[in-house]
Amino acid sequence: MKLGRNVRLHSFVNLYGCEIGDDVKIGTFVEIQKGVKIGNRCKISSHTFICEGVTLEDEVFIGHNVTFINDRHPHATDGNGHLQTEADWECIRTLVKRGASIGSGATLLCGITVGENAMIGAGSVVTKDVPPGATVAGNPARIMRSISLAKEPDIGKSI
Repeated sequence: MKLGRNVRLHSFVNLYGCEIGDDVKIGTFVEIQKGVKIGNRCKISSHTFICEGVTLEDEVFIGHNVTFINDRHPHATDGNGHLQTEADWECIRTLVKRGASIGSGATLLCGITVGENAMIGAGSVVTKDVPPGATVAGNPARIMRSISLAKEPDIGKSI
């Protein structure tokens, strides 16, 4: 595990072989698994689960009880009925770009990128990439608005 300068950890935090940048605040009852990379000046609120394969760039906000997923086909056992090991599944990566905000209770499926300064509404289920500057909400998450200077995505389009 690697901790940057001025990292603030609250009680009952579980950290396993992750990298955490400078000036990060991590709330109570957060779990961050091995191989996770957290950038500088991030805030991770209580009861959040950040699994292996997730990278948060600088200045990312994670609300309360946010869940990341890293396996598209989770199973308890292999084809022979034995408990799965790390060799029996593929970790699918997720990237959250600089300045993005993820609302409380959101779930992010694996293999996606959340663009710079994007905002994910509370309780959303994100199944696809979120464009930079977009605000998404719902299940599945849909684009509500965009502040991107690039071509405007279709408002209401499922992402």
